Amino acid sequence: MTKVPDFEGLAMFAKVAEERSYAAAARAMGVSVATVSRGVSRLEDRLGARLFNRTSRRLALTDVGAALAARASQLYAEAEAVEDAARELSSRPRGTIRLAVPMSFGVHWVAPLLPAFLRAYPEITIDLHLSDATVDLIGEGFDAALRIAVLTDSSLVARQLCPIARHIVAAPAYIARYGRPRHPGELAAHHCLGYAYRARQDVWRLINTNGQEVAVAPTGPLRVTNGEALLPTVLDGLAIAELPEFLAAEYLADGRLVELLDGWSMPLGGLYLVTPTTRARPAKVEALADFFIKHMARPAWRQPR
Repeated sequence: MTKVPDFEGLAMFAKVAEERSYAAAARAMGVSVATVSRGVSRLEDRLGARLFNRTSRRLALTDVGAALAARASQLYAEAEAVEDAARELSSRPRGTIRLAVPMSFGVHWVAPLLPAFLRAYPEITIDLHLSDATVDLIGEGFDAALRIAVLTDSSLVARQLCPIARHIVAAPAYIARYGRPRHPGELAAHHCLGYAYRARQDVWRLINTNGQEVAVAPTGPLRVTNGEALLPTVLDGLAIAELPEFLAAEYLADGRLVELLDGWSMPLGGLYLVTPTTRARPAKVEALADFFIKHMARPAWRQPR
C-alpha cells in the first residue's frame, strides 16, 4: 500500500458525511455518484473498516466513520483554503519576481523603468539579477529574463519586445590614424575588440545588399564580458568594436563614434522577454510582461534626446 494518504477518498468521505447522501455529495463536488462511491470504497478498503451503514432509506456513519468525519471535514476545508489562496495569488499581481537582465541594458534601460512598475504594483517585489551570462531560467529558479539574442531554446517561451540593430563603430580619431575599412575583409588588419558572451563564438557576421555574407573573428587588445566596457577604449580611438544600438545610439548621434562598412550590416537581433512557460503563468509575471511590452515597443534609445 502506498504511504501517500488518500486525500481524494478522504475528501469524498467528508462530503458524503456532511450531505448524508452520495448523490448530494456528487453534485456538490461536480463529479459522478459512481466516482464518489469508488472513492469512499477505496478509503474503506485502505482503512480496513466500513465508514457508513447503508440502507435503502438512510445513510449513517459507523463508529469508525463518526470518529473520522470531523478530521476529514477539517482536511477538506483546509485544502479548499489552500486552493483559494493559491488561486488568489495566481490571479492577483503580488509576490517576488526573479528577473535576469543583461548588465548594461539592465542598468541603463530597465532600472529606470522599475519605479513606475513598482508604483503600479505595490505588492510585487523584484529580485533583479544583472549579468551578461545566459542564466538557466528553470534550473536557477528565475521567473523571467530579458535577452538580446536569436533564441534557440525551445523549452522556453519568448516574446519579442523590439528589434535591436548592431553596429560596427570606431571613433573619428581611430579612422584618422588607421584609415576607414570599407569591406569586412579589411577588418583583419585592424584592432577589433571582442565580447566573451556572444552566441556561437565571438564572430561578426556581416551581410551586404546583394546577400553576400562575410564572417570576421575580431582580434585586438581587449576582450570583455560586458559590452559597455568596450566604450572607453573605442572612444579613445584605439580600436573598432561591434555595439548594440542601445549602447551606440548616443555616441553615433553626437559624432563621438562613426558607423563603418557602408552597405554592410549585421543580422537584426531582438530584445526578448523569456519565461519558462505561458501556461498558468502567475499574475505577477503577466503584469511584468504587459509592462515591458508597453514600454519597450518604442525604445527610448530611438527617441530624440
